[in-house]
Amino acid sequence: MLAVGRVLHVLPEGKAVWGVTSLDNLIYVLRDKKSQQISVYDVDSYRLQRRINVPRLDAMFDMAACSYYQCLYISGVSDKCVYRIALPNNSVTNWPINDEPARLSVTDKHTVLVTCDEVRKIKEFSTDGKLLRQIQLQQDVTSPHHTIQLSNGQFIVCHGDRDDPVHRVCLIGSDGHVVKSFGGPQGSGSQQMNVPWHMAVVENGFVFVVDLNNYRVLLLSPELTYVCDVVTRDQFTWRPISLSLDVDRCRLYIADNDWNDGMWTVGRVVIASLD
Repeated sequence: MLAVGRVLHVLPEGKAVWGVTSLDNLIYVLRDKKSQQISVYDVDSYRLQRRINVPRLDAMFDMAACSYYQCLYISGVSDKCVYRIALPNNSVTNWPINDEPARLSVTDKHTVLVTCDEVRKIKEFSTDGKLLRQIQLQQDVTSPHHTIQLSNGQFIVCHGDRDDPVHRVCLIGSDGHVVKSFGGPQGSGSQQMNVPWHMAVVENGFVFVVDLNNYRVLLLSPELTYVCDVVTRDQFTWRPISLSLDVDRCRLYIADNDWNDGMWTVGRVVIASLD
């Protein structure tokens, strides 16, 4: 799983892709607010199987899947909610975050982590929306985008937006303080990032990072040192904004969107093999 990615397939272009994830033998693609839909593809044939409508969902940021509860979670920005879509009947419920949510992940204990960038908090919820805890990140973790919990209880957080001087991937303790980090001043060198936006973590601790404005997905070691660029600029048409790791098939599903006139206007999903 440490090889440079090889593009296997590209799902059709359409409205901007806000999230992509996989569950069992299906790929779920979240399109922009005008469609209010999740497109569902077969993981082997890449054929469209069906669409799931999510009523009332407007602006959104991310989607994550939980195999234990057989459901999808979507972060709704305009109403500051998390939407839960139960599979396979597609029933939809939601609960309030009370802060603007950014990106989501599911823990080994089947809870949902919501990163709230404006207030620099990680919020953990049960599958039925009960707030279990919240962690305040330290002051220099500016604009946190995505959080993943490790098996030891610590967190991996990527942070840094366009106007922030520091762009890093950090190992964070349960108290919200930085233990160690990769990155620093915004840049395009192998040891720098330009808006680290989304991540996936392998069980052995390797971290895949979407480096938005450097048009790449890079791989970090468990010690948070640079290993290689897994998917490079010439393999994207536009900019990568999120990814999902399919461990069983050694694949990455990567949302690739075009930015035009201050918004994501069109997108597709790049499927890369890591064999």
